[in-house]
Amino acid sequence: MALRREAFLEHVRERGTYDTLDEADRAARVVLALLGAHLVGEVRARLAASLPDDFALILLNPLQSAEPLTPERFVRATAAWIEGATEQTATWDVSAVLSTVADTAGDDLLGQMLLQLPEGYDLLFGSPRTT
Repeated sequence: MALRREAFLEHVRERGTYDTLDEADRAARVVLALLGAHLVGEVRARLAASLPDDFALILLNPLQSAEPLTPERFVRATAAWIEGATEQTATWDVSAVLSTVADTAGDDLLGQMLLQLPEGYDLLFGSPRTT
């Protein structure tokens, strides 16, 4: 069952230490739109099913990416899409959203997502690979 929108945003707000849910919402929308461009098939569909409806739609209708972005380029792309963001603040945004996504998805789905992503994304999700 998908997490409720308010609960999802509250987790992002807490992890990102945002003052408002609107700030958490802005970060979630950008990060999920970029993430959706990197996931395909059943993995993307399963993740979407675990997210609140409006965030699921964003994930399923992603920003276009000509090639998979390295973690560093993913952070830079996030900074480019969030007005006034820097790479440092975008790193914070990505971490707040993706760590919440990791908790929402669970270990099995997270592992499948990481198989579709370039090396290094495990750190963005707050789940360093130990193997």
